[in-house]
Amino acid sequence: MIFSMQILNYIIWNGSPELFSIGSITLRWYGLLFALGFLISQQILYYMYKVEGKPNRDVDTLTIYMVVATILGARMGHILFYQPEIIWQDPFGILLPFEFTPTFKFTGLQGLASHGAAIGILFGLWLYSRKNKPGQNYLQVLDRIVILVALTGALIRFGNYFNSEILGKPTNGPTGIVFINRVSQAILGNPESPDNLVESVTIEKNNTARERANGRVPIKIFVFFKPGVSENNAQFFLRSNVKNILFYLSEFVDEPLDGSVQYETVFDEKTNQIMARVAVMGIARHPAQLYEAVSCLLLTAFLFSIWWRYKADLPDGRVFGYFMIILWSLRFAYEYLKENQVPFEDQLPFNMGQILSVPLVLVGIYVLVRSYRTTASNPPQG
Repeated sequence: MIFSMQILNYIIWNGSPELFSIGSITLRWYGLLFALGFLISQQILYYMYKVEGKPNRDVDTLTIYMVVATILGARMGHILFYQPEIIWQDPFGILLPFEFTPTFKFTGLQGLASHGAAIGILFGLWLYSRKNKPGQNYLQVLDRIVILVALTGALIRFGNYFNSEILGKPTNGPTGIVFINRVSQAILGNPESPDNLVESVTIEKNNTARERANGRVPIKIFVFFKPGVSENNAQFFLRSNVKNILFYLSEFVDEPLDGSVQYETVFDEKTNQIMARVAVMGIARHPAQLYEAVSCLLLTAFLFSIWWRYKADLPDGRVFGYFMIILWSLRFAYEYLKENQVPFEDQLPFNMGQILSVPLVLVGIYVLVRSYRTTASNPPQG
């Protein structure tokens, strides 16, 4: 039989969100990139202060304000804007990076909102500027910090990509990505469990099948069972466990239309091992995280170029105004490519991310116009 081959325009993302685990503590790419954002930003801020002739010791204090304001603002923003029920259902979970049931486990702070981080940073830097340090009024501090906020935002969005979160809407375009790592991890299960039947899982494109509308693309899931697992046990696992996984993770794959899993099994006598090939339709989505990450990197370069032009003579509010207008306008636009985060957004004309972006854009317009008017009325003396 001759199969017609086709070029399938999508990418399969099956990377692990975890770097390594030690007991109940797991280091994830998201946490590493989040921390690197602050560390790299601090070094850049040292450089900027040195160029402008400001004391480097102020950078250490400013960094503390930034870290605390960002984390608290992002966490509280997520709670207030998206999950207020946590306040009465799990009050300890608001700020504690642990869960105590069914067992103690380090989870990190799951749920951070960028709009909340923005509000937290604005408030935290206002508190910092109240110390009235020479040459560091509120807008001057904001002008320098937002360059680093854009850079940190890019790294955080790369972290979201590793976590397969903030999913884009389905697409049949060439940028579509099938986020399949949660499916493969669920099938793999806990490698340390004595009851686990699976040795490894791999995912490939299915070039013998055709794409469908709304981002539905053919993929093959290869399940390699541990040596000695019987064919009956392997097939039962496919019909029950894999079927349930495909059903509950339906944001990443289409659940079986007829309620059954399409699979084939092959027995390798040399290894005494069964391999199964499961045919499913993955869901290719816009990589909204990468769109925002790349945009933030370009925005960082643009804002830094403005600072480089003026350095210590930078007009107050110039960089901050551009940052607020560009970042939150892009955020408003990118929301059209994202899935809503919580169900109540489906009933709104604009989702929560768009609603919260509008006032931030207006703030940027006001500050930028004020910056140019002030410069025009007070031209530099030469």
